[in-house]
Amino acid sequence: SRAAALAHQARTVARRAERSVVSLLQFDAVRPVVQQYLNRLSDLCFILARCLNKHADRPDVLWQPQAKS
Repeated sequence: SRAAALAHQARTVARRAERSVVSLLQFDAVRPVVQQYLNRLSDLCFILARCLNKHADRPDVLWQPQAKS
């Protein structure tokens, strides 16, 4: 559903921010709780997307890894 797609986009942004925070942690520029918060936020967005799809009677699209050639 569109709502689930937007939740997945928000998750992507949260994960990107988390990766940026990881590099800032090396310089003690942020507290570790910031990384924990962003990680939980991305988890919440993932669960929200699944719930939104369920509410809209839409199946989740499962990730399929590429076959090695």
